[in-house]
Amino acid sequence: MGEESHPLLDAHILIVDDDAAIRESMDEFIGMAGFRSSTAVSAEDALDMLDHDYFDVVITDIMLPGMDGLELTDRIKKKHEIDVIVMTGYSGDYSYEEAISKGASDFVFKPVRFEELLLRLKRVLKERRLSQERTQMLEKLKRLSITDGLTKLYNSRYFYNQLKIEIDRTERYQRPLSLLLLDIDKFKDYNDTYGHLEGDQVLIRLGQVIRSCLRKMDSAYRYGGEEFTVILPETEGDEAATVAERIRTAVEMERFTPVKGGDPVSITISIGVTEYNRKEEVALFVQRADKAMYQSKQAGRNRVSCLFTSKS
Repeated sequence: MGEESHPLLDAHILIVDDDAAIRESMDEFIGMAGFRSSTAVSAEDALDMLDHDYFDVVITDIMLPGMDGLELTDRIKKKHEIDVIVMTGYSGDYSYEEAISKGASDFVFKPVRFEELLLRLKRVLKERRLSQERTQMLEKLKRLSITDGLTKLYNSRYFYNQLKIEIDRTERYQRPLSLLLLDIDKFKDYNDTYGHLEGDQVLIRLGQVIRSCLRKMDSAYRYGGEEFTVILPETEGDEAATVAERIRTAVEMERFTPVKGGDPVSITISIGVTEYNRKEEVALFVQRADKAMYQSKQAGRNRVSCLFTSKS
C-alpha cells in the first residue's frame, strides 16, 4: 500500500476542459484522491501554465475552443516530458489510435467514471515513474562506464572516444586542437613514504585542481596511474602552453598533509604540450604529447615542454 501511494505524494495533474462543471468536479475528485491538481479552460491556457509550472500528467478533453485536445497533446509531447490522458465524448469521431499517435498515454470516453479515470491515472503515473527510474539507471551506468572511480574525471577509454570526435571536428572546420599530458613527479616515492591511501588523496585533489583551471569546452581525463590528459579544442599550441603552465603552478601551490602527521608536502607535475596536425593519426598525436612530457621529466621535472611539428 505504501509503495502504491508514492506517486501520489508529489504528482501534479493539469485538467483541461472548457465545461466548468466537469472541470471543477474532476478537480475536486482528483484532489480528494491525494493529487495536486490545477485546471485550464483551453489548450492555450494549458500551454502557458506548462511553461511556468511542472506537471506530471495532463488530462484534456479533445473538444476545446480554439486548439483541440489532440493538437494540444502533440504540442505538449514535442516540448515537455509530460504524460497526457485524452478524454472525448465523441467516440465515433476520434479513435484511440489517433490519440496515441499524437503521443497520448491513454484515452477515455465521456461521461468519465471517476473511479476508472483514477485507475488509469495511477497506471500512467506508475509507468512514468518506472520509465524515469530506468532512464536514471541508464544515465548512471553510462556515467560509471566513462568515469574514473577515484578522481571522477573521465577515463582513458572515453578519452580516445572524445579525442576522435574533436579531431573530426578539427578536420571539418579547420580549427586548432591541442593536447596536454601530465604526470606526477616522483609519485612512487610519495606512495612508498605515505602509503597508497594518501597517494589516492593526491590523485583526487589533482583531478579537482586540473578541472578548476579549464574552460567549459575543455575536458580532463585520468589516463592511467598518475597520468592525466587534457583535450583543448579551439586552442593553438602557444595558448595550450599557457593553460599547462597555469595547471602546473596551481598544483605546485597545493599542500598535502598526510594523516601520519609531519609537515605539509608539495607535489609537482611534468606536462607535455602538443598541437594536432591535419590528417595525422590519433596515436601519433598522443605519442607526441607523451614525448613532450618526458622532455619535461628529463629537463628536471616540474615544468612544461612543448613539442610541435610543422603544420601541413
